[in-house]
Amino acid sequence: MTAPCCVDHIVVTAPDLSVGVKYVADTLGVPMQPGGEHPQMATHNWLLRLGDTVFLEVIAPNPAAPRPPRRRWYALDDQTPATLPRLAGWVARPADVHVAVAAASESLGHIEPLQRGTLHWLLTVPPDGSLPMGGAAPMLIEWHTRVHVASRLNDVGCSLRALHLYHPEAHRLEAVLTSIGARDPAVVVSPLPAGEVPYLHAEIETPAGPRRLGG
Repeated sequence: MTAPCCVDHIVVTAPDLSVGVKYVADTLGVPMQPGGEHPQMATHNWLLRLGDTVFLEVIAPNPAAPRPPRRRWYALDDQTPATLPRLAGWVARPADVHVAVAAASESLGHIEPLQRGTLHWLLTVPPDGSLPMGGAAPMLIEWHTRVHVASRLNDVGCSLRALHLYHPEAHRLEAVLTSIGARDPAVVVSPLPAGEVPYLHAEIETPAGPRRLGG
């Protein structure tokens, strides 16, 4: 059993960054702010603070960057221009990513060192760019920064109330979360009928009241 880990950030994907940012802003009624570029993956993002150590990320392929010699993360290469923005996945933060990966009951990806500007971190990335268990299981992160990224973002009055994970093999998903020590009370696992596609939705408190993202 690893040390407890918790939600670090939730991830909205879109084929175009501006479309994804508009989706979040329209749904939650608050502005996002620019993040930056990920040269290793040819992606870029915008961010929204959901607490001192939790945030929302909108990520999309960066058309200004050379296409990478690999599949991009978060299944971004599976999108088409007509793909709608969606809450596609989430990232959990264990005390030690190497310990968590070794303990995981299923593969969550290979640990890779990554950076965006002055930020450095380790992240589990499936080699084929897929989302673990269709996005219901988390990728794992270990920040190598002095303060959490979320604490550097503008506070617009939003917070994550709950993250609901739906999967046809809920017992497998529960086993993964238990194996990595993910006992965040905000994370709720629910079963789906066999053959259904996994999905997520987040309950987010906003200045205008609770809003639902995803589903």
